[in-house]
Amino acid sequence: MEIVALLIPLAILLVVVMIGAFLWASKSGQFDDLEGPAHRILMDKDEPREPVPKRTKRARGKTGAAKPGDTGK
Repeated sequence: MEIVALLIPLAILLVVVMIGAFLWASKSGQFDDLEGPAHRILMDKDEPREPVPKRTKRARGKTGAAKPGDTGK
């Protein structure tokens, strides 16, 4: 029975803290635009990258062998 005397005030304190956090979040604008970020991720604002020119035999050397560190891609 003694624990109830401790748990009831702690529960009330927890509810007050949660209400305060909700009011702070709503006043600071956390819930203003709920759909904007979801739509922004779908918008394609990136410019297309320029194609990378393919390497030729001349760029690799006369024999066509890869240079050290060349992955061949």
